[in-house]
Amino acid sequence: MKCITCISLLILFATPFASAQDWAKAALEKSPRHREWVTVKHDGRSVETFVVYPESKGKTPVVLVIHEIFGMTDWVQDLADQVAAAGYIAVAPDLLSGMGPNGGRSSDFAEGKTMEAVSHLNPDQVTADLNAAADYALKLPAASASSSLVDFAWGGSQTFRFATNRGDLAAAFVFYGGPPEKDAMARIKAPVYGFYAGNDARIGATIPDAITQMKAAGKTYDPVTYDGAGHGFMRAGEAPDAKDPDRKARADAWVRWKSLLGK
Repeated sequence: MKCITCISLLILFATPFASAQDWAKAALEKSPRHREWVTVKHDGRSVETFVVYPESKGKTPVVLVIHEIFGMTDWVQDLADQVAAAGYIAVAPDLLSGMGPNGGRSSDFAEGKTMEAVSHLNPDQVTADLNAAADYALKLPAASASSSLVDFAWGGSQTFRFATNRGDLAAAFVFYGGPPEKDAMARIKAPVYGFYAGNDARIGATIPDAITQMKAAGKTYDPVTYDGAGHGFMRAGEAPDAKDPDRKARADAWVRWKSLLGK
């Protein structure tokens, strides 16, 4: 049976995160890996999905990347490429597909409007889109029997929530995202690994109760907090002007994530 691992990061900045991500776009353009956009259809919806393949002779696991609240940005695509560089087929659905001006997607929104659009997405639609993308990914000829799902940023909370709705996750990796409702935790079958920022009181305040509630539900929840890092350190730590704590947190989180994912 094929399985999925889930990762997510929640990036909710009060200020714009860089009007342009030229550094991320430039890194992606230098990548030697094959990448393409495909259309995943389900229930009358067409979800534009970014796919990056690793350079591998054999079949490889799949990582489903869920973008942050800013939509399918250059950074998300760059991150998908980095996931592929680590040896996984990265599949990143644009959850704003069909929701933009004239039925467009993330790239069709005016600057600054994607955050509002993502925050108002219907949770059931998000779940259906993610399920469709995951099902598509697991059927790829190059996908191995052991596959993974990854969520990022706004997806941090989405990963935790999606783990309550999909039973074949091998693991859920939650990057600075809040937990689901207590009653929903009973449906989680996968171990949940948390990655949190030390300077993020809003999300950090949810961790103690999440530990207690997950333990009471008999579930595995293993959170790690990176001291000095700010909310969104996975992206902020990669930027050319990254602060040292964010850069270190990002590097340490990558090491931990890839180690856990490889188990």
